[in-house]
Amino acid sequence: MKPPAVTENTLGAWLVKASPANLPVAELLRDGFASVTSRCVRPTYRVDLVAAGQPVLLWVSGRDPRHSAGIYAAGETTGPAERGDELSMPVRLQAVEPPVRREEILAVPGLTDLEVLRMPAGSNPSYVDGAHYRTLRQAFPQLHIG
Repeated sequence: MKPPAVTENTLGAWLVKASPANLPVAELLRDGFASVTSRCVRPTYRVDLVAAGQPVLLWVSGRDPRHSAGIYAAGETTGPAERGDELSMPVRLQAVEPPVRREEILAVPGLTDLEVLRMPAGSNPSYVDGAHYRTLRQAFPQLHIG
C-alpha cells in the first residue's frame, strides 16, 4: 500500500486552487481576498488532517491572460474541514502582493516538483510539504502573511 502523500508531520501548507472562470479574481484582489472564507474540498484522507491555524495558499489556475497561474493569496485555516451541503475548508486569506506567478516558481531550484505543478488538474486540497514551503517563503517574502 502506498503511503499518504501528506501527513501532519510533512505538511507545510495547504494549497487550494481556484479558476478565474469560477472565481472573480479581479474583485477579490480589490478586497484583498478578505471575502473568501472557505474553499470546496474533495472528500479524501487529507480533509481529516485540516485543523485551525495551518498555513494555506490560494492558487489561481488556468490560462486567463489577466490572471496567470500562481499564488494570489495566503493565510491560514480557521478550523477543521466542514461537512455541510458541500465539504469545505474554512480559511482566512490576504492578497499576496505581488502574486507569485507559476513561471517565477518554476525558476526556483527545488520547486519544480510541487504537487500543483505536477498535477495541475488535481482536486482541492493540494499541499506543499514543509521543505517546499520554507523554500517558497524564502524565495518570495510576500508570502509572509500575518
